[in-house]
Amino acid sequence: MSADPSKPSSTEAHAPLVEHLMELRDRLLRIVIAVILAFLCLVYFANDIYLFVSEPLRGILPEGGHMIATEVTSPFFAPFKLTLYVAFILSIPYILYQIWAFIAPGLYEQEKKLAIPLLVSSILLFYAGIAFAYYVVFPILFPFFIAAAPETVGVMTDINAYLSFVLKIFFAFGVAFEVPIATVLLIKAGATDVKSLASKRLYVILGCFVVAMLLTPPDPFSQTLLAIPLWLLFELGLLIARLLPATNQEAA
Repeated sequence: MSADPSKPSSTEAHAPLVEHLMELRDRLLRIVIAVILAFLCLVYFANDIYLFVSEPLRGILPEGGHMIATEVTSPFFAPFKLTLYVAFILSIPYILYQIWAFIAPGLYEQEKKLAIPLLVSSILLFYAGIAFAYYVVFPILFPFFIAAAPETVGVMTDINAYLSFVLKIFFAFGVAFEVPIATVLLIKAGATDVKSLASKRLYVILGCFVVAMLLTPPDPFSQTLLAIPLWLLFELGLLIARLLPATNQEAA
């Protein structure tokens, strides 16, 4: 019995999948190359980058206090790791572009029109979260910690411990600043509406403190510094959703 010529063969059916996998491989390779190139451009300035990131703490250390390295390899690897992290952060627009180029052919025109501004906004908000942590949170947080130290304790922070701390804070605030995007997406996807979310405001505020507790070091001060912006960003997301043309929800 001959095969039905109207039906694609097994080889033809698998061809699109193979092509997608090859495209995914190529785009992942481009992402890796982009991060490596950014790192190579920055690695010469590794120590300067670390000095810049550590300035909020170094600038307020009491007389005689300074940063220390408790491991033999720390003076090399701490700036090295930070530079790699910075290279990744700077490559995020290109990384998201590659992800967008991979998934865009499968989207409808209306989805593309919504996705592009959301993509650009998410990048800007992530950078804004990191900047907020560096210029607003650190100048509040570090003096508080140093002032809380007993008089007999000399404040000398290990450079690896400091790096681990600030990277967690940067990541936490970078992700937290995506809340308006997440709120808009939930509403546009029909998972909820503005009025329903606004009616659950108290639960959202409680959730903000829970998320802050999970993302920040275990002290109430830094958790509050994250929870309050999280709540304000949620309110911003509601405001944006109300202003979108397709959002015909009643204002809370």
